[in-house]
Amino acid sequence: MANGYNEPGGGGYPEYPEPTRQLSRPPASSRAPVVNAGRLWSGGVATAVVAALIGLVGLLIARALLQIPYLAPVRAGALGDSRTIVLCVCAAIAALAATGLAHLLLVSTPSPMAYFGWIVGLVTAVAVVLPFLDTEPLTVRLATAVIHLVIGLAIGSLVTGAAVSATGGRR
Repeated sequence: MANGYNEPGGGGYPEYPEPTRQLSRPPASSRAPVVNAGRLWSGGVATAVVAALIGLVGLLIARALLQIPYLAPVRAGALGDSRTIVLCVCAAIAALAATGLAHLLLVSTPSPMAYFGWIVGLVTAVAVVLPFLDTEPLTVRLATAVIHLVIGLAIGSLVTGAAVSATGGRR
């Protein structure tokens, strides 16, 4: 003020600090990030389509190019039989499940994408190893393992990207 009452050393009145308001919320660094669920789930649906198509393309490469009787006898043709649909649907369901897991982790855990990466990596490892416990020919087991690996890598990377985008780039 011009008369110096609230200025240091002026006017003889003591200077009082402005009162601060105490908020009951935790500091910003410990709060869960705000998740744009629409953005996350649209990315999850797109990932489901990609995962299903990876299954189909992998099947076509194994059956048509490499002549491996993957999921059906060779006489069933390039697209195989109804197990082809099961593979593609299971890949899409896995992508949607991964999206749900990412959403849950984003709103509930510290460093959610670190946990997500470990979970997806370990589930992918299980999906890659399981075919080797079967009695199918080695070529079929290898084709299955490779297709599962590519589907798992795609789901992990695409859902991670959607989750990072849905949280404004915060991991």
